[in-house]
Amino acid sequence: MLPPILRGTFRTDERARASYSEGAGIYRIVPEAVAVPADVADLQALVRWAAEGGHALVPRGAGSAMGGGNVGSGVVVDLTAMAPALLEIDPGARTARTSAGITHGELSLAASRHGLRLPPDPSSSRWVTLGGMLATNAAGARTVRYGPVRSWVLEAVAVTADGEVARLARGEASADTAALARFHQETAPAILAARAEVTRRFPRTTKNTSGYALDAWLASGDDLDLLIGSEGTLALVTEITWQLDPIPPARRSILVEAPSLEGLGVLIVALREEGPSALELLDRTFLDVVRQDPPPGITVPAAETVVLVEMEGTADAVDGGVARIESAVARLGGRAVVARTNEEAAAIWMLRHAASPILARLPETRRSMQLVEDGCVPLHRLGEYIRLLRDAAARHGLPIVLFGHAGDGHVHANLLPDVTAHGWEHEVASLYDEVSAGVLALGGTPAGEHGDGRLRAPLLEQLYGAEVTTLFRGVKEAFDPLTILNPGVILPARGAGPVSHLKVGRGAAPIPDDIAAALRTIERTGGYATPRLSLADP
Repeated sequence: MLPPILRGTFRTDERARASYSEGAGIYRIVPEAVAVPADVADLQALVRWAAEGGHALVPRGAGSAMGGGNVGSGVVVDLTAMAPALLEIDPGARTARTSAGITHGELSLAASRHGLRLPPDPSSSRWVTLGGMLATNAAGARTVRYGPVRSWVLEAVAVTADGEVARLARGEASADTAALARFHQETAPAILAARAEVTRRFPRTTKNTSGYALDAWLASGDDLDLLIGSEGTLALVTEITWQLDPIPPARRSILVEAPSLEGLGVLIVALREEGPSALELLDRTFLDVVRQDPPPGITVPAAETVVLVEMEGTADAVDGGVARIESAVARLGGRAVVARTNEEAAAIWMLRHAASPILARLPETRRSMQLVEDGCVPLHRLGEYIRLLRDAAARHGLPIVLFGHAGDGHVHANLLPDVTAHGWEHEVASLYDEVSAGVLALGGTPAGEHGDGRLRAPLLEQLYGAEVTTLFRGVKEAFDPLTILNPGVILPARGAGPVSHLKVGRGAAPIPDDIAAALRTIERTGGYATPRLSLADP
């Protein structure tokens, strides 16, 4: 392989490749090379080299996405070090212009100095890059009120698979590039003609990041909406302009003990009516883990399910909402504990994060695996979905921990298999099939906020049917006719099984022991801001 001519870094040695073989999630796939472009011109040169030689490019930010879209057998493209590093706040317009490698935490700090914020707030804020957030249409705890990032993106600049620079903005005709010309000539008319089928097949959930956002494109007419959530399969984002929002003056927190799993959906609907800024779910399986080693001063509720509520706004509006929530919870047979001080509020939200350190201390024989970790169902089916997850895990002998975003009917599931047990891989694969079928039967989506990646790509046609999946392929072919951008992500690669290339087990790809240990430390500690080449060159 003749390397591209770059000002940045291009490496094919074993240690560099091993350092990028894992991200968050379940996979270990050793790439053929690693590229760290210096700037946009470098990235354009890399894309043209890949097109000429038929090399797959795997774009990557912090590597914290769960679905496997940040690993692959091609050339991993680390976009975190590209110059210039842009972070410009316009307080008057309430906007921010950033490069893709800036983190959500960096933007939050800069915006807060002007009393502003980007409301979607993933728990990975400290390290997740803004390019990665756009690529997955990321969400977080406050999505129940503010939505995912889609509605907060005003403009994006990206390098297409042809090596051209495209600017896509809200309410404006897109730049005249070859990719967009192909899309509007070949694929857009077919999507418009199939509007009724698209409407019928897209899941009726409050969140969905599976497939390409044909529904959003039909609603807005903005090509920007196709780029958002496309996981680096259509173009490589380099710059983003964001809409910001004022930080609310008042905030209150409430811990709600649900009366039963069966009544959970009714409770959530009642809580949503008050416009909460967050509505978080802690299942009994989660509480049982925390009960093993609770943080000092924290009492773990003895409940089937707990919902954590945050209210934001003016002081009067928040107080009124809290009072109505207390009344609604009592009427439905639950119990509400309102935080009266900042310390009490901190304790409520400390419970939400209390399981992570315990799971990080698991012995190497038992690993936390994010396999069915992103299902989202209609609100009234939430209790059924939790029951499905619990029962499936019990049948397959796999401990499970459930939590998530109750206000969106969205559940994260961590499996805890004993990786020394005979047949554990078979049980994990069987559970994947069973739960995936279950979430579709409930009218849900397997990808609430983390995208399809490689993990959920095989479910695409089951969710959308053949006609809409054909439209997805048309979008991909128009933007990336040579299939060099993240092949196997969103649209599945032929013969690729979702539960393969695992980072643990007998089939895990061999990598140097010290790099494997360093990647495990990153996973345990959330150290995704660590430059991966620093692992190759200690």
